[in-house]
Amino acid sequence: MMRSLTSRILPVLAGLILSVPASAQLYTYRHAAMGTEFTVYLYASSETEAQSASSAVFDEVDRIEQELSNYRDTSELSRIDREAALAPTTTDPETFSFLAQSLHWSQASDGAFDITVGPLMKSWGFFRSTGRIPTAADLARIRPLVGYQNLELDPATRSVHFRVPGVDLDPGGIGKGFAVDAAVAILRAHHISAALLSAGSSTLYGLGHPPGQPGWRVVIPAATPNAPPVSTVLLRDTSLSTANCNEKHFTADGHLYCHIMDPRTLRPVEGRLQVSVIDASATTSDALSNVLFVDTPTQSLAFLRHEAPNARALILTTGHGCTLYRWRWNNRKSLNRSLAQRIH
Repeated sequence: MMRSLTSRILPVLAGLILSVPASAQLYTYRHAAMGTEFTVYLYASSETEAQSASSAVFDEVDRIEQELSNYRDTSELSRIDREAALAPTTTDPETFSFLAQSLHWSQASDGAFDITVGPLMKSWGFFRSTGRIPTAADLARIRPLVGYQNLELDPATRSVHFRVPGVDLDPGGIGKGFAVDAAVAILRAHHISAALLSAGSSTLYGLGHPPGQPGWRVVIPAATPNAPPVSTVLLRDTSLSTANCNEKHFTADGHLYCHIMDPRTLRPVEGRLQVSVIDASATTSDALSNVLFVDTPTQSLAFLRHEAPNARALILTTGHGCTLYRWRWNNRKSLNRSLAQRIH
């Protein structure tokens, strides 16, 4: 699905070129980072201007990756993982802000999203491998290590402390969104007024709007093969994040195990196909897409009402076909079961 979303963006953008004034052209640049491909579509008055802005964007993404990657021993996040159980560890303002936002969504969602999910991802083989089913003993061993309650932040000293040894932070459910927000700030600093930034199509941000258009038109395909698109949205100074099982999963004895975990049960999520969330912040939409993927639609409704009332969301669940739930999508004010539709 991640690749199909990108492929459906491209024809839409090509159609917009006809309405662009002679002083601005659409440029496209790609860059490998964070285990995926970042793509930026931007309007600029010259190729030199476009290349300068895109290079600065990708440099920023690389910088964020170096700071927050749990795959790099030299990253700031890996340093915190090594030291924070021994003593409170002071970090830089940006990393502390990232951890504070991560802890906020971990607490607000009661652990549906959890930044301490690292041991769980490794136990199920989704870290540097293709997946495995852990034993009951494996899960019993890591249970005390998984839980945002083990993470203590002190804003006064910008320090991080783990209450138990073995806590392992995993930025996978929020890191790309954080990088997208940082990259959009770079675009603004370069006076780019119209751009679409995609982090492997799992998180996108539409900055401004293409000339003559109300926003960046993005098609959200269904998670299942040969199904019609779920929705078409216009992004204008806002983000879209999508979570599904297509990026990482494995099959054992005919059963598909998704890489998106419920940290409370220590097991992969069942019964969900795809969640898409629109929010002004890419960091927020990235985290919310994971929260809503883990929670049931009923739980998600309550969560959105109290914690993210301005977000918009689509939730696709499995069952007899696929049921699509909407929250403030297409101007609808609530998630309503009567609006659910079957996708075949």
